[in-house]
Amino acid sequence: MGWAATSMYHFEHQRERDALIRAHVRTDRLHLLFRQTFFSVLGSFLAALMLSWLCWDRVGHELILVWLGLLSASTSLRIVLLVTYFQSPMETRTPQRWERRYWMTLLLSATIWGAGALALMHPNDLMTQSLVLLFTVGMSVSAVSCYCAYRSMTIVSISLVLLPCSFWLLFQPAPTQIGMAAATLVFASFVMSATRKLSEAMETAFRLTREMEYAHSIANHAAQTDELTGLKNRRAFFRQAEQTYEHCKRNRVPMSVLMLDIDHFKRINDSYGHQAGDKVLRQIGAVIRESIGEVDLCGRLGGEEFAMLLTG
Repeated sequence: MGWAATSMYHFEHQRERDALIRAHVRTDRLHLLFRQTFFSVLGSFLAALMLSWLCWDRVGHELILVWLGLLSASTSLRIVLLVTYFQSPMETRTPQRWERRYWMTLLLSATIWGAGALALMHPNDLMTQSLVLLFTVGMSVSAVSCYCAYRSMTIVSISLVLLPCSFWLLFQPAPTQIGMAAATLVFASFVMSATRKLSEAMETAFRLTREMEYAHSIANHAAQTDELTGLKNRRAFFRQAEQTYEHCKRNRVPMSVLMLDIDHFKRINDSYGHQAGDKVLRQIGAVIRESIGEVDLCGRLGGEEFAMLLTG
């Protein structure tokens, strides 16, 4: 039963650790996404302006102005989202709170871009078609760099921006148009395949970073903690006590030091064995932890000797 209980404890601890790391990795992906979004949003709008300028004499001005107006609105919405995110407290920047909002602005912006590009595809102007296709391919490359941590966002963005024009060209009568569409679709398939490996590599990097931080935290805690009682060990207690003493001295804060040991502890070990003595030490450690404040310091100096440093 002891072995089974220990195994169950380790299993539950491992499961909690994995869940915590997954949550941190998801949050890291969100932070990276928002950090990379500003230049992507700005570049998307500038690309639309440049394409409109190149097609100004080839496409109806009203169509271009309507498209730019819709893009301006969606771009403003995304900028407001970014500003709100970076002005919010760090503890509120969670995937549960921000991923859905980001998805909504992304779908709106990509849909407007793709629909506008399709509307600019003049049936009898190969030059305009080539320009529009070139810019949509560029937008797809931009999506890969911006949404590299989210494969689903990359695929959806490419699909909404690039595929409408490509499929439209695919059903045109001229072989040149069909060839352009086929080449674009082949490019899109390679990009979508590459995004899987890129996304997995990013997630692995995030996970390894968090696992290293977790392992370092455990090692650091173990190096400062008495294994039996859970209190500070002798070295950690004196190191932190010196810092606390200097702080209290500098700020004129009252401080008390209390040292204690367990009477007749050797008799407990001799009469009941070292396991009973260890149990007594653990219980004393628990009593000390429950008795001091959050800013106070306690430690096991060795054997049955303990110390407490009380500030204020």
